[in-house]
Amino acid sequence: MKIDILGVQAFVAIADHGSFNKAADALFVTQTAVTQRLRNLEIFLGVTLLERTTRSIALTRTGQDFLPQARRLLQELSAALTEIRETGKALRGDVSIACIPTAGVRYLPQVIREYSALFPDNRIKILDHASVGVAEAVLRREAEFGIKLAGPNHPELSSTPLLEDRFVLVCRDDHALARRKSISWAQLQSHPLIFAGQASGNRALLDGYLGAEGLHGNNGGFALQIHYEVQRNSTALGLVEAGIAAAIVPNLAMQKGTYPRLRVIRLQDPVISRTLVLVARKAARLSPAAQLLYDMIKNSRTVK
Repeated sequence: MKIDILGVQAFVAIADHGSFNKAADALFVTQTAVTQRLRNLEIFLGVTLLERTTRSIALTRTGQDFLPQARRLLQELSAALTEIRETGKALRGDVSIACIPTAGVRYLPQVIREYSALFPDNRIKILDHASVGVAEAVLRREAEFGIKLAGPNHPELSSTPLLEDRFVLVCRDDHALARRKSISWAQLQSHPLIFAGQASGNRALLDGYLGAEGLHGNNGGFALQIHYEVQRNSTALGLVEAGIAAAIVPNLAMQKGTYPRLRVIRLQDPVISRTLVLVARKAARLSPAAQLLYDMIKNSRTVK
């Protein structure tokens, strides 16, 4: 149903001021405009709200009953518009974002802490998904923006690079490689490994690099001993903590102090990293609260 706000506004002004001319002055429009607005409202409602004579106007019984409702409608609309305007100025509001789990472990918390210190009343909903799920959540408007892995982008999404996240080897302190500071991929061939599963965005990226280098047994190279596949880096770290095997994970997956027995070893020859990007719908206009968080994330491209 279309609500005729201009007609309601004209009706209340005429009732309050007692004439079309004074109502027109109060609304900063012509008397003809006020007359037309009231006529349109009465046609829409199918009733007569005012009885007009050459000397006076009076509310009909229906007009008398409608007047307090009309005033309340305009007051509630004014209050709602004022709240929206003040909320925008104060950057208040709820924010919903999507991110890959590793961004939620190391990168995002430091920005959220700074944001929450500035706006403690703003509520933030974080949807942690695989990279594909992040893009889908933003496209479905479940999240205003998101953090995902760089890669082919949907045409409706914009993408801004945030930071590089290098893949590392993680092992327990009693593993044969625990004392190493760095190691080449070729030197891993005799060690059982925990690797990203096929559904993980990390797996596609790793296969692309390692296949080209012959580290999966292609082109005369050797094959890594991938004994275990997992979809979540947290699962890989749990297996490493239990002494099952060493794991290949992004550096962001390692949260300081969580696993005191685990050691992080740099991987080289080749150095493989992934790029985290900030995505949003190209046609979207973020809420003021979300825009501020978006800008803070975009401008904070380091991990503490």
